[in-house]
Amino acid sequence: MAKKQVPPGPPIADAQDAGKGRLKIIIAIAVAFLLAIGLSIGGTLFFLDKGDDKAAEQPAEAGQTATGKPAAIYEVLMPAFVVNFNHKGRQRYMQVSVALMSRDQLALDALKGHMPLLRNHLVMLFSSQDFAALMTPVGKEMLRQQATSSVQELAQKEVGKLAVEQVLFTNFVLQ
Repeated sequence: MAKKQVPPGPPIADAQDAGKGRLKIIIAIAVAFLLAIGLSIGGTLFFLDKGDDKAAEQPAEAGQTATGKPAAIYEVLMPAFVVNFNHKGRQRYMQVSVALMSRDQLALDALKGHMPLLRNHLVMLFSSQDFAALMTPVGKEMLRQQATSSVQELAQKEVGKLAVEQVLFTNFVLQ
């Protein structure tokens, strides 16, 4: 009797076991990938919700800072102020962008009605300065303080209360 010859090679059972092993690895990788995505989304939502809790713990009154003062309100005066000087026989110019800082929106709104008068006071103040003094940081700070007191006096006179806490220079150019 002749036996049937089986070609040499891996047995059929070993090939099936190898296929199942690869399938298990692929499934494990897919589960790990989905778990990583789930943890990422969960962590993001957890931290975003935690930020909302901090906002709820802040003072109940809107517009309050941590120190208890009302929040600052800024009013930018546009266009920028441009004045000219005659310095040592040469024509010189100064351009100043001004912002008003207040903590009372109603008083600031009342002052807006007097903006032409306020701008006139500031132009007269800026044009009466000495060009050489304005070239120093001390001179610029002195001008800012003078502008603040001038605006505060005008607000007290026209509105009846201190509407502006500070006058700020947001741009200052000398030429």
